Amino acid sequence: MAKKKNVVKTPREMTHRQLSHFRKAQRRQRFILFGGISVIVAVILIIMIGWVNGEYIPLHKTVLQVYDTKLNTAYFIDRLKIAARNQTTSSMSEIATNVINQIMQGELEKQGAAKLGIKVNDADVIYLLKNNDIIVNAASMDAGIAQLLPEKLKSDYFDALVPVSDNQVYMNAIMVEDDSVAYIIRGRIMNGDNITSLVDEYAQGYFSQEYKGDFGFHSAGAFRAMQIPAVPVDYALGPDATTGTLSPPLPDDTSYKQLGYWLLKVNDRPSGTSANVTALLLSNRAEAMVIREQLENGDNVTELADQYSHYTAAQDKHGELGVINASDNISGDFNGYVFDPSTKLGEWSSPIRDTTYWTQGGYWVVQVVDRQDNSKVSDDDRKKLINKAYSDWAYDLSLEATADIGNYLTDELQKWAIDRATKQLQTG
Repeated sequence: MAKKKNVVKTPREMTHRQLSHFRKAQRRQRFILFGGISVIVAVILIIMIGWVNGEYIPLHKTVLQVYDTKLNTAYFIDRLKIAARNQTTSSMSEIATNVINQIMQGELEKQGAAKLGIKVNDADVIYLLKNNDIIVNAASMDAGIAQLLPEKLKSDYFDALVPVSDNQVYMNAIMVEDDSVAYIIRGRIMNGDNITSLVDEYAQGYFSQEYKGDFGFHSAGAFRAMQIPAVPVDYALGPDATTGTLSPPLPDDTSYKQLGYWLLKVNDRPSGTSANVTALLLSNRAEAMVIREQLENGDNVTELADQYSHYTAAQDKHGELGVINASDNISGDFNGYVFDPSTKLGEWSSPIRDTTYWTQGGYWVVQVVDRQDNSKVSDDDRKKLINKAYSDWAYDLSLEATADIGNYLTDELQKWAIDRATKQLQTG
């Protein structure tokens, strides 16, 4: 039986109308496809633009600059998180302010140390960070360097600048309000009293009272590191001072003491609790007596107040305080005189002692208990001197860089950074 041949059917050709419908359907499909793709692309673009504007650009924006080093918001956030880890009392805004200062100063010191050839070993920084469970990144590395660098500078650089031996003196000293009291002190010491026994009765100023007149055995540099006033130190280590020397009264125009003397004139008393007052606050009683005599002889109160008064309001108003109310409570001694009904109007008071306000000036009496030239400086004093040398260097760096540092953190961006750091800390 003969096999049937496979017959290939010839596709039926579309009519012109069918072809037109087919092509329209293809165009609709392509339109739907490309439209869908366009929508997807648009959504992706919107998301990307939002991410770029909301995340990438803010995170990569330069917010702090020290010379040529630029630091962005992401770096600032990382430093915020490090600083906030163990803070329980300070607000994030307070922490942020401190962090900005720490970043600036840390970068200045890192750059300054590099010029001196001093660098902290990266391995030491990484060990410090890992030991404190801090993630290692650029910000944490800088934070670690800032913590380790000061001691590295002190041991490897500043230690060599501080002498092992120097001229030193054991100094007893007392500051009093004026030269007449200083002569009394000097006479009592010459008659066998010790300066330290006179402190409670006569000493004025923080240092005389804090050290009880006994400043110990130190070099000039160590005394300066202790912030002891220059007048007694310069005398004790001067060329004329030897063991046992007792100074004459030494004037000091810069040191402060919590003592002054009012000269007050009540011009008018509108009520029992208000008064129009002219006032000067003088450094000591002797000076106040001289100024009072000048005022009573008609000297210009404005000029005298501008030159001698230590009360800021009296300086600003050239002695004429105007109407003062009892509730202003300038001081008990001030109010006690001004609002006393028996105080006569238009007359200058005698000097009124007041220990409320600080005034400048006093007189020192210095006793050189012992003096040794080129003697070994104690370890404690060398430490003070090294710390001071480092502090002075760091302070000078900040002064020199004033025009070369920049803080571009706006309030809005800082708040954004704080919010982001806070959320990251909360989520771990």
